[in-house]
Amino acid sequence: MNLDIRISDFSFNIVIEEKNKNLIIRPPIVVVLGHIDHGKTSILDYIRKTHVTEKESGGITQHIGAYQVEQSGKKITFIDTPGHEAFSAMRSRGAKVADIAILVIDACDGVKAQTKEAISHIKKAGIPFIVALNKIDKSEANPEKVKRELQKEDVSVENLGGKIPSVSVSAKTGKGISELLELVLLVAEMENLKTAITKPAEGVIIEAYLDSKRGPIATLLLDNGVLKVGDIIGTSSTFGKIKKLETFQGLPISEVEPATPAILLGFENVPKVGERLKVFNVLEDAKNYLKFPGKKVAQVLKISPEQKVLNLILKADVVGSIEAIEEVLKSLPQEKVVLRILKSEVGEINKSDLELTKEAKGAILAFRVKMDPIAQMLLEREKVRIIRAEIIYDLVEEMRKLMTSQLKPELVRTDLGKVKTLIIFRTEKNRQIVGGKVIEGKVKKGALIEIFRKEERVGRGKLVNLQRNKKDVPRLSRGDECGILYEGNVKIEEGDILVIYTEERKKVEI
Repeated sequence: MNLDIRISDFSFNIVIEEKNKNLIIRPPIVVVLGHIDHGKTSILDYIRKTHVTEKESGGITQHIGAYQVEQSGKKITFIDTPGHEAFSAMRSRGAKVADIAILVIDACDGVKAQTKEAISHIKKAGIPFIVALNKIDKSEANPEKVKRELQKEDVSVENLGGKIPSVSVSAKTGKGISELLELVLLVAEMENLKTAITKPAEGVIIEAYLDSKRGPIATLLLDNGVLKVGDIIGTSSTFGKIKKLETFQGLPISEVEPATPAILLGFENVPKVGERLKVFNVLEDAKNYLKFPGKKVAQVLKISPEQKVLNLILKADVVGSIEAIEEVLKSLPQEKVVLRILKSEVGEINKSDLELTKEAKGAILAFRVKMDPIAQMLLEREKVRIIRAEIIYDLVEEMRKLMTSQLKPELVRTDLGKVKTLIIFRTEKNRQIVGGKVIEGKVKKGALIEIFRKEERVGRGKLVNLQRNKKDVPRLSRGDECGILYEGNVKIEEGDILVIYTEERKKVEI
């Protein structure tokens, strides 16, 4: 009996040991979140400059979306997340694929709208986070005040009796940056981040775009397994065979391990950011995995006769930008002008884009993209409206202007006062001079007149001139007697009530 127990224990230990051999400790994946202008980019820039190992390529490849740094001989993977509010969806997705979040708060400015939004994303993702109180080098910095503000958002840092670690940093001087990275490694160690490299490779697309020379390019982060050149891959929108793998610095590699950002070439089309990537045995299996084959078609919209429709072709540098711009467009008020996206894709503006735009009598939104030579030649002959932007703020403002230009100015009426007609002095073909008394509000020269007889409107005209005691005056108020030079087709009679008002054409704002 005792022998059986020992054999069972021994067998069980073998299974555990074999299982542990398949697991490796992987780098933590970190996302940096916070309010705009609180220093997220500045902190990331400082970390990049001081903690990225120099390679022959001498920099980080554009559009990578993720990169890796070293601290105390250990690696940390960072995900880039834009700070503008339009990128809320991207920040949310970033938090979901990350292991740890860094919440950046300006120690001078305190908790703001996007700070609260970031806290919400972190809590929904269920990941641990560190509070980085930035701009500590400034004299007006008040980190203790910020910590108290955080308590109102149910975030309690360690030195106030809570469990959330915090560190004061300066992206300008570098103070506290190393401590911040050490905290990341400490939290990662407590999380015991391990992954199975023997499982089939699977991961997530962090960024994607179309390179005019190299074709569709994607940045990915693996959850499990090892991805190799030659592997057949697929997402819900595209598939392919890996032609080339590169490090985040653009150096060629033959394989990628989990939590290490890599650049992948080989997709048939540009995948969507946030899609899951899987490895398949044959191309047919990868094709069958497709859920959204083909290109996006025009939106089907119910439009009222009073609404204008503005057709748009959206071209952007990366898939993430397209998603963010589409979110911005949805947020614009469309009661008067409906925005209809006929096509949205990454890459340069081409001939077909111009032809479609002209046919649809629409406009092209070009976000950080150029135009190919053939399209440039066509543009010289054809009149096509193109809105170019490098910053999301500029794009929003230009779109508002374009939407406003589609609308006719509105006629805004302002009622001023009322006059009771007491006497008719003179009547000519289209003019009359009448006397009356201001019984409500005020009247002024140049205003318009509505004639009411027994509470029924009988005509309209213009108040050409206004007098009091036979002297011209610009305006009169309640209780004043007045003489009015009226111009109009309907004759005024004694006892009529004259409603005095103005009309102004105002430009409609979107």
